[in-house]
Amino acid sequence: MKKYKVVGLMSGTSLDGLDLAYCHLWQTNEHWEFSIEFTKEVQYGEKMRDYLKNAIYLTENDHAQLHKDYGVWLGEQVKYFIEENNLEVNFISSHGHTSHHRPEDGFTFQLGDGQLLADTCNKQVVCDFRTEDVSLGGQGAPLVPIGDRLLFHQYDFCLNLGGISNISFEKEGHRIAYDIGLANMPLNFITEKMGLAYDEGGKLARSGNLDTVLLQKLNQLEYYKLPYPKSTGYEFFTEQVVPLIEASNISDVDLLHTFIHHNCEQIAKDVHEHKSGSNQTILVAGGGALNIFFIDTLKEKLGPDIKVIVPPKKLVAFKEALVFALMGALRLEEKINVLSTVTGAKRDSSSGTVYHPA
Repeated sequence: MKKYKVVGLMSGTSLDGLDLAYCHLWQTNEHWEFSIEFTKEVQYGEKMRDYLKNAIYLTENDHAQLHKDYGVWLGEQVKYFIEENNLEVNFISSHGHTSHHRPEDGFTFQLGDGQLLADTCNKQVVCDFRTEDVSLGGQGAPLVPIGDRLLFHQYDFCLNLGGISNISFEKEGHRIAYDIGLANMPLNFITEKMGLAYDEGGKLARSGNLDTVLLQKLNQLEYYKLPYPKSTGYEFFTEQVVPLIEASNISDVDLLHTFIHHNCEQIAKDVHEHKSGSNQTILVAGGGALNIFFIDTLKEKLGPDIKVIVPPKKLVAFKEALVFALMGALRLEEKINVLSTVTGAKRDSSSGTVYHPA
């Protein structure tokens, strides 16, 4: 039995930092098994956070330089992680950090130069998992559903609450997945204005009141009416959601409260639309799963027929890094790791570019 020893890297739209997960992966029949051995979260310094946050506005030359600088920085973080824990590693699998995502224009970009990453940590690297799918007419997102199918098949739904909320499930023998809409992105935007990194446990949001006018405007956003496959990102948030926040004159805690209700209403609407019976299960991961008010509100909106399962904190926080580790293993085996039923591409693909240290 072949066991892969992989460091998976994930940096999400919420910009809270880089997740590193040292995973062991092996195959049993058509499914894969895993163990997460070591993890680390590296918070972004203010300078790096601002760089990544504003990457979408950089000139072509400055963007290219950030791509290189971030690749070296990723390599350094991997090198420290391996040395700190004395790890035996077969390869690195990196999501990078998405600076541009416009699949309707055939364009997506993940920062973090793979060659420089490989050179810096002296390990083989698999990265850039989205580009091929976009070139095949797909959304290039979401990518995690292949992991949901192969690693978490025992659950009816898998929900991830990162900057964006996305969901995946089986329907008539196909994996279906798409970005529902917002999750932590507006919450982080609001807490940042308050001078806080985040709202711990959703305590501030819980203390707020629901603003029905803002809720109605959010629920009427055109994105929610689009059929899947669909994906969204920072552009949607800055262009359509930030103006609603800025036009609102309610308090910050009321904004937090209202956004959680909005997020949960959209999630519940989609789950109820696709559930195939009663007593269904939904696995929730991503930073939003640690927001107790978010989870309590979600349970309330879903109702008693849907059992919400929040796994141990390590899996909540590092599920995406784990899945990218798996995607790297699938790429090296030349097996499908991006599903066209999820992205809308012309066909499934074994995506990712492989780099060897110079």
